[in-house]
Amino acid sequence: MTNLRVISAALIAALCTGCAVGPDYHRPELAQPDRYTRAPLPTTIGHATGTHDEQHLDPNAKISRTWWSVFGSPALNALVQRAFEHNPNIQSAQAALRQAQENVIAQHGAYLPSVQLGYSPSRQKNAVDTISPTLTSGAAMYTLHTAQLNIAYAPDVFGLNRRTVESLQAQADTQRFQLEAAYLTLASNVVAAAIQESALRAQIDATQDIIATNTRSLVILHQQAALGGASGLDVAAQETALAQAQQNLPALQKQLEQTRNLLAVLAGNPPAQGSNDDFDLTSFTLPQALPLSLPSQLVEQRPDVRAAEAQVHAASAQVGIALANRLPQFSISGNYGGSSTRFSKMFEEGNTFWGLTGNLTQTLFDFGTLKHRQRAAEAALEQSAAQYRGVVLTAFQNVADTLYALDADARTLTAATQAETSAKKTWELTRQQLDLGFVNGLSLLTAEQAYQQARIARIQAQAARYSDTAALIQALGGGWQAGDAAASSP
Repeated sequence: MTNLRVISAALIAALCTGCAVGPDYHRPELAQPDRYTRAPLPTTIGHATGTHDEQHLDPNAKISRTWWSVFGSPALNALVQRAFEHNPNIQSAQAALRQAQENVIAQHGAYLPSVQLGYSPSRQKNAVDTISPTLTSGAAMYTLHTAQLNIAYAPDVFGLNRRTVESLQAQADTQRFQLEAAYLTLASNVVAAAIQESALRAQIDATQDIIATNTRSLVILHQQAALGGASGLDVAAQETALAQAQQNLPALQKQLEQTRNLLAVLAGNPPAQGSNDDFDLTSFTLPQALPLSLPSQLVEQRPDVRAAEAQVHAASAQVGIALANRLPQFSISGNYGGSSTRFSKMFEEGNTFWGLTGNLTQTLFDFGTLKHRQRAAEAALEQSAAQYRGVVLTAFQNVADTLYALDADARTLTAATQAETSAKKTWELTRQQLDLGFVNGLSLLTAEQAYQQARIARIQAQAARYSDTAALIQALGGGWQAGDAAASSP
């Protein structure tokens, strides 16, 4: 009896107000930190280097839509654009968005009546010896023409259709933000792979230089050994160093080719049809101004965060759908038509018919099916809200991680550059002393190995700084908006 009163009250309220039952969407409550890191980081990164590679964090700076262009590489810009045009993941996300949008448009049709027109001709034969023939003419065989117009309408009393449209629109928003995320991820992957390729090329060049140097040193040691100025131990040690340097080269070349294959696939091509662009680490420019949005702005910029919020919105609407399904369902249908043995006389007086029907359906007993579906929808809403908060926390972590990484990168590069300079100077002086016979081959070997390690470490540190710069822009959400993404795609 109590349930009946509740349903009756809800019915009267809905008929009077026409509002949609269920919760109206509100963004879940979030923690609002005023910074990303535990302790404030310096606003200038790399200040202690004394070089021109300082980077300034600017909270007021806007991220460019084509953010990858800040690295100053026309080849990189062209490759990113080709990837946008041909990458299958982008095409898949675009199709998913179109599908979701069409579902929204289709559901809007439920707001209006549906109209169907039917025409049914039939050929019939009745029994001849019948007391009451079907036709006044008494003909046994005849063709009956029937045409009718059917109109059906379901008033959205409790907002079932409105909540359904709301849920579908939120799902379309999810797909739109996922498309933005696909653009951002693709651009970031292309930039990271291009930087990795350039770093591998630099490391290969450094390794080849070391191989050439070790080869020359081995020739000198052989000559000195023949004159008694070097021992067999010196020669063997130099041969080992040469072999180790040669051993490192194939591994770097393998990584380079695999990275080139990755770039080809990102651009939507098989590896055999990859680009011939050769990226050079010296061709990239380190951007001096880095945007740093406030944490409160991050939730509006990250497409994955916006997609997670849209999923919460969809789940909220699903609760309304589940609740509306527990309330009475109304429908109105009407038909008008005519029937005659002659096509031209179907709608003459006496041959027409019409009907108007109203229907109210209320589930009285379903063993708790609809109630538990509502509870399931409410649990799904709680789940999606928790997942949304988790995505936001991960976004804050991504920015904090990249900020720490950039600061560490700058200090690492400074130390690596100084170590390379010192190691190179030591190696050159040791080589001169070896030529004059003041030191043995082991001393040169030690200097060569130190320089090799320092040079490669500097290359890796330099590439890391470029990569983490791109990672910061990605963590902040890039510069993509839905309209921009669509405009840059064919």
